[in-house]
Order: sequence, then structure tokens, then C-alpha cells
Amino acid sequence: MKVGVHTSIAGALENAAHHAKKIGCDTFQMFSANPRGWRTLDPTPEECESFQQARRAHGLSPVVIHDNYLINLASSDPLIRERSIAAFRRELERAVALGADFLVTHPGSAKGAAPAEAIRTCVESLLKAAAGLRLDGLTILIENTAGQGTAIGRTYEEVAEIIAGVEKELPMGACIDTAHSFEAGYAIHTPEGLQAAVKTLDATIGVEKVRVIHANDSKTALGSHADRHEHIGKGHIGAAAFGRIVRHPKLKSIPFICETPVDKPGDDVRNIRVMRKLAGTKSSR
Repeated sequence: MKVGVHTSIAGALENAAHHAKKIGCDTFQMFSANPRGWRTLDPTPEECESFQQARRAHGLSPVVIHDNYLINLASSDPLIRERSIAAFRRELERAVALGADFLVTHPGSAKGAAPAEAIRTCVESLLKAAAGLRLDGLTILIENTAGQGTAIGRTYEEVAEIIAGVEKELPMGACIDTAHSFEAGYAIHTPEGLQAAVKTLDATIGVEKVRVIHANDSKTALGSHADRHEHIGKGHIGAAAFGRIVRHPKLKSIPFICETPVDKPGDDVRNIRVMRKLAGTKSSR
């Protein structure tokens, strides 16, 4: 099993790789710029090279970048949509420059439009953002959502529809979040619920297209549609369920990345250790 966490780029982009190695990650996720602002700085060629050298030296793979939280590729507001397309194009350019393997994006929010229309808008926005770019091995991953508000991607079917609309033109896949799945109504906390969810996942997206799993417990109840992450084994999904998830024959070889809270020093290390213990593997530290 490959397991990692979302690490900080504070100080320098390469610090995300150094910290990932320090705490015992096999893989890691990061932002490539400020995730809460429209104005972003692109890394210099020297910064990109330093990052890639650090990643290679530490043997970390895959490298996953999560896009800006402001991006809404499904927006029915023309101004927000155009800003989102431009911001996502910059995300793609930075991810390619950094040699990342995957770029994760939330599909967005309908906000006044029907879900089917919002899905079509998301597909068109993805294609427009990537027009003319060479992705050089980068794959775009659509992340499922908890279904809060008018967010699309709350079902595996909706994620599959977005992927199907784009994959003829761009390398596409899915990032499945355990907390979002649970909060959207998939009962992955029970043996029967997990089997049903994996069956649905395979029949819609296809397990082979799930390239990353965000391993997060949930602070909120099944079907709450409230996106609140908790430490592994400390939330409503629970340790026993995560043991079944990380040992599931169709899931165990997919990289797991924790986006769990950091309430006190060492929390990331503890969550990695819990994941490995549940999987029956030894810590790399």
C-alpha cells in the first residue's frame, strides 16, 4: 500500500517533498500555489527543477496536486466560469512544469442550473482550459463531492459522466474521497455498504480509473452532505471500516492520501501509522 498526506509548500515548493519524506510518506499531495486566491505566481524553471530533484531523490510517487478552491468549472455565471477556466489552465501549466502525475479538481457547483447542465458546463470548461496544451503524462482527476449545496459530483454516476465527456480529448481519471462518499450517502462504514459502493464505483467510473483515494474519516453522519474530515478511525466511518477499505482487493493497490486535520504536532504521522497498521504493513519510518 502507498500512503501519504497533503503537505505544505511553505518556504519553497520542494519543501512539500522534503516534509513528505521526513514523516514517512510514499506519495503526497500539495498545492502548486495559493489555493484561496485568483492571483497566483508561477514557479520559476529553477524552482521546478529543485522540486523534481527532491521528489526523485526521495522516491516519492505519485505526486498529486490539488487545484485552487475558488475554481468552479461548472458555474453558470459567465465571469466566474471564465476566471475558473483561466485559473485551471494555470493549474495545468504548473502541474506539467513540476512533473506532477495527477491534478485533482472538484467538479464545481450548479448554482442556479440543473445538474445535467452543470455537468455539461464542467466538461466544456475542462476542454477549453486544456485546449492546445501538452500534458506530458499529467492526468486530470475528478473528485467526488459530499453533495453540499448545489455541488455536482455527489454520485459516482455524475463523476463518470464528466470523465466520459472529456476522456476522448484528455487523460482523465477519478479521485475518490472516503469522507465525501460517506457524507453523500454511500454506506462504506459497513461490510455490505462497502461492497455495494465498490460495485457501483466499478459499474460507473470503473475502478481502474480511480488513480487516487483521499482517505478521510468523517465528522458528520452518513448522508449529511456536510464536508468535514476527521482523523482515521475517529469519525463516523471508523477504524474497522478503514481496515476493510485498505485491504479491499479492488482498492488496496490505489495510492491513499490523507487530508485529515492537523490539530497537534504529529497528527499526520499518526494517521499514516494507523493506515499502515490497518493494512497490515510496516511503517517506512
